Amino acid sequence: MARDVSDATPIGARSELIEWIAAGEKPRETWRLGTEHEKVPFHTADASPVPYEGPSGIRALLDGMQRESGWEPIMENSHPIGLADEKGGGAISLEPGGQYELSGAPLRTIHETARELDEHLALAKRVGDDLGIGFLTLGMSPLWTRAETPVMPKSRYRIMTDYMPKVGTRGLDMMYRTSTVQVNLDFESEADMVKKMRVSLALQPIATALFANSPFTDGKPNGFLSMRSEIWLDTDRNRTGMMASAFDEGFGYEAYVEWALNVPMYFVKRDATYHDVAGASFRDLLAGKLPQLPSERATHSDWANHVSTLFPEVRLKRYLEMRGADVGPPAHTVALSAFWVGLLYDRAALDAAWELVKNWTAEEREQLRRDVPKLALGATIAGRSARDVARDALALAKLGLKNRAFRDEAGHDETRHLTYLDEIVDSGRTMAERLLERFHGEWKGSVLPAFRECVF
Repeated sequence: MARDVSDATPIGARSELIEWIAAGEKPRETWRLGTEHEKVPFHTADASPVPYEGPSGIRALLDGMQRESGWEPIMENSHPIGLADEKGGGAISLEPGGQYELSGAPLRTIHETARELDEHLALAKRVGDDLGIGFLTLGMSPLWTRAETPVMPKSRYRIMTDYMPKVGTRGLDMMYRTSTVQVNLDFESEADMVKKMRVSLALQPIATALFANSPFTDGKPNGFLSMRSEIWLDTDRNRTGMMASAFDEGFGYEAYVEWALNVPMYFVKRDATYHDVAGASFRDLLAGKLPQLPSERATHSDWANHVSTLFPEVRLKRYLEMRGADVGPPAHTVALSAFWVGLLYDRAALDAAWELVKNWTAEEREQLRRDVPKLALGATIAGRSARDVARDALALAKLGLKNRAFRDEAGHDETRHLTYLDEIVDSGRTMAERLLERFHGEWKGSVLPAFRECVF
């Protein structure tokens, strides 16, 4: 999750909320991509969870990586809860159950993202090896119960932990036991944002299918190929989902702001204190009438923090976040960024992608979203299999990357980072299905081999 921001500038009018999003517009030549991925740490000696404290805990891991990298610690109440690269723009943060997240710097090419990931993983492995800590390449913790999962010392997570059971049955599993990879992408105008939002919302379940990689829970198969995606279906319906309203006539910044204002708040941050206002209305904070904090009025940081607690399949901030994929091994992680950059950053590919999805109905999109966690590429939409749609989308992503024509030192363009997806589409077998075959075969009904084989 994003690092909470501090900007005490008061919001004087509702129009400033729209202007805040519009300020993200960038000319095409300055577009960048930022890749974020989470990974579950474990003790390599016995496949046990890694607590925050202790000589081989998360805090020790952060301390070791801070010494090696020189990145600045992010502190909360005397606890390091992350690291920030003040020069490059990247950051490391902790998810509620100790999932270790790299929020990558804004970079120009997929090649640069791949190098960034390699450098981060090499450092994490070097420091982790000294502490006896490894990292899983799975979209959900495969073995430990929620009760066995550690809790990180972050105030916003305590507030969310109390609130989640009131609005869904799976929110705590989402927080504590899942891991994702996402890419953050720019837009140049409101119209460009809308087109990218619609294409990426429609195709987000296709990405979920391609990157399905969370088939185990509590030490056994959970009946899904992407349990992480299934969990999101009953987390908090006020702030999640496929945002059918994005396809309405006239959708844009103002409509998104209106939707966001209808989503209840989690917290208000003042200085270092998180005030629990879970369930309250941001409209009341705007008017200075929030019952829990009657003397406070909304600031720009309140709005930025509130927007960061919305979880639709594609999230709009000052950029667009593709949120549909399970994490996986390095090639999987980089392929997620390559897939979306190819589709959304080239005009021809984006136009063709819109032609691919524009006639799907809201009901068809929603049904695909509900079917994909279990069926992945076997799901269907508008009479076509998700696998066939994925093949078309992958071809368009390759077209977009070829047209970008960014080459690495060996002269290869960015399409090489989609080779991972070629194998999945050609075979029709996701990573989750391959792991289930191993579970029922060479793993002999145990998930423990995952702690040796499914690691970064």
